[in-house]
Amino acid sequence: MSNTFGNIFRLTTFGESHGQAVGGVIDGFPSGISIDEAFIRQELDRRRPGQSRITTNRKEPDVVEFFSGIFEGESTGCPIGFAVKNIDPHSKDYAAIRNIYRPSHADYTYTQKYGVRDYRGGGRSSARETVARVVGGALAKLALKELGISIVAYTSQVGSVSTNRDYKQYDFDKIEQNIVRCPDPEKAGEMIKLIEEVKAAGDTIGGVITCIIRGCPIGVGEPVFGKLHAALGAAMLSINAAKGFAYGAGFDDMDLPGSRQNDIFFNNRGRIDILTNHSGGIQGGISNGQDIYFRVAFKPVATILKEQATVDINGENITLEVYGRHDPCVLPRAVPIVEAMAAMTMLDYCLLNKTTHL
Repeated sequence: MSNTFGNIFRLTTFGESHGQAVGGVIDGFPSGISIDEAFIRQELDRRRPGQSRITTNRKEPDVVEFFSGIFEGESTGCPIGFAVKNIDPHSKDYAAIRNIYRPSHADYTYTQKYGVRDYRGGGRSSARETVARVVGGALAKLALKELGISIVAYTSQVGSVSTNRDYKQYDFDKIEQNIVRCPDPEKAGEMIKLIEEVKAAGDTIGGVITCIIRGCPIGVGEPVFGKLHAALGAAMLSINAAKGFAYGAGFDDMDLPGSRQNDIFFNNRGRIDILTNHSGGIQGGISNGQDIYFRVAFKPVATILKEQATVDINGENITLEVYGRHDPCVLPRAVPIVEAMAAMTMLDYCLLNKTTHL
């Protein structure tokens, strides 16, 4: 159950970081959607390792192979099976830690829960699993395009370096013009410099990704336990290293009274509109037709190239020093993953909306 995402649109993923492949099976995908494989390739390239000097230098081409559910360039409505082979795992880098619990990793919890763990890169707990999510998200984006819904995310904070303008003031075409994926060129330069300094010190750094969903119609989301923002939050917090989720104004304006936080309705040339969007496009768990926007906080990557105190499987205190290829900052490669999870959530909830509102 925990390997499957969604209600109507469902993605079940499989595979480990150093296994033969990672992949998935998608069920509930609408028929008749044109499958743009070049676009899917582009989305995978945004996530793949080795793409810049501030990411891991693991070399994975991340080529997806589809086995079913697509015929003559269109979805058939049948399950879509796919896989992405692991080409460059370097499993030997992890042999020395097979009996050691790495700080802030899933090593200890996986061992306690299952009695066994794949120590090679974290196995199933590795962020390598997100390859399948990006494939699912790319397909979901193609379906959402038919509904006029678009999704974009960007790095808005790395460490103490943060963008200081409203997302509406940025040109999103600039996101892919720098290796940290920030639409503010000046802040992007500062972020890259900080990541390079942290990497040189053998350490890691976290930050925040902002995501915006445009074109969502009014009425998507269900009351009480099916709230749209709750589904988006659950999707984001399922991503490796995600530590926090806030939609709309979030925690920013908690010092303001309701008179300054409320989104005031008004008649905009015969159409009901709101003066502000502190609610982040969702009220009562249901979309209100405005932009949906939220932020996701990511912790520093847990694997650092510095000595750390820990214990082995026998509970003995030891000093750990790890080697290998790791991201000094997860943010640049997490941007397409955030978009993918948002896309799958939105497609799933749009399909749910069709079944409950005839």
